[in-house]
Amino acid sequence: MLRTMRTNPPLVQCITNFVAMNIAANVMLAAGASPAMVHAEEEAGEFAAISGALTINIGTLSSGWLAGMLKAARAANNAGRPWVLDPVAHYATAFRRKAVAQLLELRPGIIRGNASEIIALAGGASRGQGVDSRDAVEQAEDSARQLAEKHDCVVAVTGVTDFVTDGQRARRIAGGSQLMPKVTALGCSLTCLAGAFAATSPDAPLDATVAALAAFAVAGERAGAAAEGPGSFSWRFLDALAGLTPEILDRDARIWVA
Repeated sequence: MLRTMRTNPPLVQCITNFVAMNIAANVMLAAGASPAMVHAEEEAGEFAAISGALTINIGTLSSGWLAGMLKAARAANNAGRPWVLDPVAHYATAFRRKAVAQLLELRPGIIRGNASEIIALAGGASRGQGVDSRDAVEQAEDSARQLAEKHDCVVAVTGVTDFVTDGQRARRIAGGSQLMPKVTALGCSLTCLAGAFAATSPDAPLDATVAALAAFAVAGERAGAAAEGPGSFSWRFLDALAGLTPEILDRDARIWVA
């Protein structure tokens, strides 16, 4: 799937937060995709219709951005394009809760979040505080399955060992580095990368999500082995992602059926 994506780089509309824009764009370029950070209400819908996929991250939410997100999601659906929802800290305020409810009504094909976000999204009691997860991935697995079945989508819970399910099938992906949570917006960037793989394989959202997470995990592990701290990890991760080949990914990815 990585080779296919790089052979025909998909254009992915990434409506993400201010903190994530730069690193997310660089991650996408390193992986071989083409990012476009288009969020304005006046053009978000039009742009979604010509993109290979859409990703929506509510990290720095505002009324204007939400209007653009809703128009983009509707346009993606109308055009038959996959779209990914990243419900950042959706439980923190009434504004965020309402926004996520509206977005869920527009049927995202993939939802990616940390354990606390996924537990809360399924109606459970999480220990999340702000954007930080205080729950283990294992504690969110049942919530992920419930969400996937309810919304007919793929749900990815990311953490030390990632968990991905479509409600029937499930996979775990190991790898990465303990330095990854020390670099802001890498999770947001992973959401965008999931969109790129979904654009490459729109009929196989589970496999696309697993491929994106595996690429991240392998690149993170390779970068972490040489990094001296979060600063050197950041640029080494981009280099590792750019240097990732299908052969390395097949050899080093640690994926198993859950």
